[in-house]
Amino acid sequence: MAARAAAQHHKAAMPDLVLIDIFQRLAMALGIGFLIGVERGWQHREAPEGSRAAGLRTHAVIGLLGGVSGAMLPVIGQIGFAAFALAFAGAFLTFKVRESLKDQDVSVTGTIAGLLVYALGAYAMWGDLRVAAAVGVALAGLLAFKEALHGWLEAVTWKELRSALLILAATAIALPLLPDRTIDPWGAINPRELWLLTILVAGASFAGYVAVRVLGPDVGVLAGAAAGALVSSTVVTAELGRQVRKGETHAMVGGAAAAIAAAISVGRVIVLLAITSAVVLPEAGPAFAATVLVFVAAAFVMRARDKQTDVADGRGNLRSPLDLISVGQFALILGAIIIIGRVIADAYGQAGLLPFAATAGLADVDAVTLAASSLVRGGLDPAVGAHAVMLAVLMNTIAKGVIAFLTGGWKYAGLYFASAGAAALAGAAVWVWATPWLAPLFSQGASLAPLFFG
Repeated sequence: MAARAAAQHHKAAMPDLVLIDIFQRLAMALGIGFLIGVERGWQHREAPEGSRAAGLRTHAVIGLLGGVSGAMLPVIGQIGFAAFALAFAGAFLTFKVRESLKDQDVSVTGTIAGLLVYALGAYAMWGDLRVAAAVGVALAGLLAFKEALHGWLEAVTWKELRSALLILAATAIALPLLPDRTIDPWGAINPRELWLLTILVAGASFAGYVAVRVLGPDVGVLAGAAAGALVSSTVVTAELGRQVRKGETHAMVGGAAAAIAAAISVGRVIVLLAITSAVVLPEAGPAFAATVLVFVAAAFVMRARDKQTDVADGRGNLRSPLDLISVGQFALILGAIIIIGRVIADAYGQAGLLPFAATAGLADVDAVTLAASSLVRGGLDPAVGAHAVMLAVLMNTIAKGVIAFLTGGWKYAGLYFASAGAAALAGAAVWVWATPWLAPLFSQGASLAPLFFG
């Protein structure tokens, strides 16, 4: 009676599954098991036949078994489903224990993966197929990138890990307590928004910093500069100049790497605008996209013309961007730029922001980008915000050219200025003549930005 009542309850609570829907969901359950089975089978591809408790076929069957048991839930009820799952888990664990004893392997990852495949197969019958597929892909990725993840742990120091944990803890604990309103007399500083923007930039920079540490000393010139530029393109440009001056690399190689770093810097601005103020993209996006393409093309032209194999990755002086002091300094700089921008806008109108953006852009283009985005969300004309960001990027590019001359000499700086000049001309040409035609495309991208960035 209890089983019959449970079955009736599930028939009432769950949506009716038509035949085609059942087959689609069973196919998803089988597909998840097959995906994990491919990864597990590849990892143990050199093992003799029959020496593994679970390989490609077994994981595919486990996923299908989970799907079948999930489909039977309205018939067998909750107790029957639990008994079915426990019977599978017991049998699976028995074989995995025997395998572990034979191999003298205490890793539990494969056991948990098999149980999770069964659970995902069952979930696929009644849950959201997109969630089931996403979790299955994430599980396969975690299993496949074992060596890379372990390498990352070995490369990251305790100080860096501690800084990241402190920032995450401060965000999780302090963020809900921060007021979600402006607190200054100018109506410019929202503490919660300021902290989120700070963590956004610090998190992106930390991802690049980890990439630099994980890539190791064998990384090529262009990849090294790109990874380093995710932390600071200015530092990369200066470090490359130092290596050129000391003869550790050739000017052509350094110029190519500096151009790639500049492209990554402008690309960061596009991403920040998409996340924080997508309405600015139709005005600034086409010019920035052209700038990035020309910088990348110039880098590959210089690298192709240079026949030397010297590698200069420009990573020597990079510091962890999640250092508490660095994060605090950026928050103060960003807050000051937002306040000054608001005061100038109130005193001199929107046109007064452009000279200020040009001056502030010499030091930090990310801060100007986020400040302009904040002002746009507060009512600033998106076109004015776009012009301020473009001017800041231009001045920052010129500043890095001066740094290139001071650190690497005239030849290195000349190559950088040549690529920067070509990129600036291309960006200006697109902005003047092509923006009206390309703006709708970036408007569509702006409308899709919330789907990717929230």
